[in-house]
Amino acid sequence: MEISTQAGPAQVEIDRPPAASFLIAVTHGAGGGVASKDLLAVRDACVALGGVVARVLQPYRVRGARAPGAPGAQDAAWLEVVGRLRAESPELPLVQGGRSNGARVACRTAQEAGARAVVALAFPLHPPGRPDLSRAAELRQAGTDVLVVNGERDPFGIPDRRDATRVVVLPGETHALSKDPMAVGAAVGGWLATLLGL
Repeated sequence: MEISTQAGPAQVEIDRPPAASFLIAVTHGAGGGVASKDLLAVRDACVALGGVVARVLQPYRVRGARAPGAPGAQDAAWLEVVGRLRAESPELPLVQGGRSNGARVACRTAQEAGARAVVALAFPLHPPGRPDLSRAAELRQAGTDVLVVNGERDPFGIPDRRDATRVVVLPGETHALSKDPMAVGAAVGGWLATLLGL
C-alpha cells in the first residue's frame, strides 16, 4: 500500500496473520530497503506470534535518494505513516523498529507514536571510528522498552546494556546482520512474546 506524507509517498508491505495480537512497523537503514535478511526474519517471527507486520519504505527511498536528509523531516514522515497504520488497527498495541538509521527513527519517535516497545537492529551507536560521537541518547529517548540486536563485529559500535531494556550481541555478525538471520528473528520473537504476554 502507499501512504502519503508531507515528504512524499511511503510504500508499505503488510503481512497479516489470521488472528492479530499486535502491530509492528519496521523500516530500513539509510541506503537500504525492506527486503534485508534481518527485517524479513523479524517479519517471519512476528507473524508467527500474531503480529501484523508493516515494512515501510520511507519517502526518501521511494524518491530514489540514498540519504535520509534532516532527522526532523524523516521523523515527521514516519509519524504520519505510523498514524495511518494505527488508524487501521487502533485496538492493537504498537511496536516499532528498524535497522541502523531506521532504528534511530524508531527510538526518536517512539513516545510520540505511543509505541509499547522498540526493536533496534544494528543500532549505529556512533560513526565508525568515532566513539566520541555517541547516539546512546536516542535509545534512551524512546521512553519505553527497547530491544537492541547488534553484531559483535559492528564497526558502528554496540550499545551499552544500560541504554536499552535488553541488548543481544550476535557472535560473528557485522552491521549487516546477514549471516544468521534466524538468530535475529529468534531474539526479537522471544523478547516480544515475553514482553507482550503472547
